[in-house]
Amino acid sequence: MLRMRARIGALVRSKTALAAGVAVSVATPVVTLPSLPAVRMWPVLLGLVPWVIGKYVLCPLRWRVLTGRGLSRSWHLRAYAESELIGLLTPGHVGADVWRVTRLHGTGMSHGDAVLSVGADRLVGAVGLIAFVAFAGTTLPTRMLLVAVAVGAAAILTVLVVRRLRPSLLPSVTLPGPRQLVHGLVLSLGYQLSIAGLLLGTVAATGHTLSFWTALGAFGASQLAGAIPGPHGASPRDAALVVALAASGVPWAAAAVAVALKAALAWLPALTLGGVSLLIFRRRFRHGHTPGDAVPAS
Repeated sequence: MLRMRARIGALVRSKTALAAGVAVSVATPVVTLPSLPAVRMWPVLLGLVPWVIGKYVLCPLRWRVLTGRGLSRSWHLRAYAESELIGLLTPGHVGADVWRVTRLHGTGMSHGDAVLSVGADRLVGAVGLIAFVAFAGTTLPTRMLLVAVAVGAAAILTVLVVRRLRPSLLPSVTLPGPRQLVHGLVLSLGYQLSIAGLLLGTVAATGHTLSFWTALGAFGASQLAGAIPGPHGASPRDAALVVALAASGVPWAAAAVAVALKAALAWLPALTLGGVSLLIFRRRFRHGHTPGDAVPAS
């Protein structure tokens, strides 16, 4: 984790790496979108707008509620947007969490507290997804439940071992309280709504229809494949989503186009919001950064 944080921090400060990242971000939608069969754009826009609000407003606010360190809303909005762009450039979106931990550590927060903040945010997001899928009437695969139980047990065991051997590594802050967890869960549910909206929009753009709950169930079922990392737009999770949509009655070709369109569109707000924020971040870092914008080397 520390080594990866140092590498990502060095990449962000590198003009060459930043230029290459922007080039990849621009090239992906430019190359992908024209190669797709003809689609109607208005359903895409109707689905994209609420998803951008969910991803870049509700998710950062959820992270802020669970962190509870007094950092401003704008700080969380910027840091989250930056992390999304970095996540799209890394397999399995792993760079997003590493960057968020790095940004929190740059404010003076200890490594353990930063990991707790991002981990709590991920956990509440997963609970929100499971709640929506269950409410949609979709039966979660047994393997998904077993993986969730195994991960939870491993996390508890890790905490017990670390408390025994290296108690200094444990977080020093208070864990999120019930009110924070409920607040975060509500924001997470709002984000899940926006995901279903985007998927409905991309499917409708191909000339087909899908019910809201079916779209949400297909997305939830595809998350099982997310345990296997891969590049954005060509990961096992994307392939599983195509299969889930096809199983829901969407023709294979239309399902593939809808998922490819969904993946390509994710780059546009990431580049616009995350890319601009990273440029501002680099400028502040170069001209004397504030503690909240620091990037520790380790």
